Amino acid sequence: MPTITNWARNITFAADRLHRPDTVDELRAVVAGSAHIRVLGSGHSFNRIADVDPERGGTLVSLAALPSRIDVDRAERTVTVGGGVRYAELAAALHAQGLALPNMASLPHISVAGSVATGTHGSGNGNRSLAESVRAVELLTGDGEIVTLARGDVGFEGAVVSLGALGVVLSLTLDVEPTFEVAQHVFGELPFAGLDFAAVSSAAYSVSLFTDWRGPRFEQVWVKRRVPEAVDFPWAEPVGEARHPVPGMSAVHCTEQFGVAGPWHERLPHFRAEFTPSSGDELQSEYLLPREHAVAALAALDAVRERIAPVVQVCEVRTVAADTQWLSPAYGRDTVAFHFTWVADAEQVLPVVSLVEDRLREFGPRPHWGKVFTADPAQVAERYPRAADFVALAERLDPEGKFSNGFVRGLLPRRT
Repeated sequence: MPTITNWARNITFAADRLHRPDTVDELRAVVAGSAHIRVLGSGHSFNRIADVDPERGGTLVSLAALPSRIDVDRAERTVTVGGGVRYAELAAALHAQGLALPNMASLPHISVAGSVATGTHGSGNGNRSLAESVRAVELLTGDGEIVTLARGDVGFEGAVVSLGALGVVLSLTLDVEPTFEVAQHVFGELPFAGLDFAAVSSAAYSVSLFTDWRGPRFEQVWVKRRVPEAVDFPWAEPVGEARHPVPGMSAVHCTEQFGVAGPWHERLPHFRAEFTPSSGDELQSEYLLPREHAVAALAALDAVRERIAPVVQVCEVRTVAADTQWLSPAYGRDTVAFHFTWVADAEQVLPVVSLVEDRLREFGPRPHWGKVFTADPAQVAERYPRAADFVALAERLDPEGKFSNGFVRGLLPRRT
């Protein structure tokens, strides 16, 4: 099998085979014929969450060749999307029908199923993770059965952010709302000193703050407002030129700024769907912690910024509303997220990742499931009150552990 890597090329997958089935029946046959299988989404994870165990081998399966299902139910205000659909494709289809999702991640290029399964999120004090829009999940289990869990069903909150450990996600049904417009404004330097984080983060529908840790300040703040809401951001001055989140990089790939109103899906992401924002020459980490600790966590990291700055390209700080998904990093608590885009040098980055985790430990951080982290798996699992319930759900839906791997077992060891 040709070598397969993730987007950042820091992971080479250990699978013996990669299948791209064209139909659900073909997919069912692949699952039935595999002792060990994992689903590969858009490949945007930075760790081995999507890989098979190197010592066991196994099968990777991509859903990209399955029919691109996007079925709108206007009466129910939902859309059902196939497991291989990406957000850019879904967003364009919804907008064409006058509909919208409440939020999107920074990148529209990622798959819906993969993003939901890893607890990926957008930004905004009142905006919950992408998984919280899911009304139902349709799974192909290891024995070939198709199981649907819907909101209100026992175990549903464990089946959405599933880490790929329950089965193949054939489809997701998402809540939608009427389409809306967003205007994006970018402001300049905002010092840490005297920062009223609660006021700043609540200043608009979505607020993202960026620092390179070369000084006690944010270099830029991206403020996204729903039209016709006014923007009121008195803490910094508007910038005079289009910006990229990473200082010094061209803004050509970024969504439109300067308060020009446009469709929700062309403003909520930081990057345009028609461009690839970078070549993947980076590593990423993210830590989500209770929002009330935002300023204290910022100070804890600022104390070691001389260690962070040489290996970070940019750090984004944003907020997420509490959700109900058992393994969501925002489960049960309004959240602040510290997202690090590192240089592509694991040897230099990993010691700093450990340092960041040490500085944040007192705040109970939960690492993003698809990013680089070094925290002890047992300590990570302790931060999820419903971890044992998820293990029980996995044992019920995948009793043979066909969809598990070392990454998942290390975090959530089975009881049997």
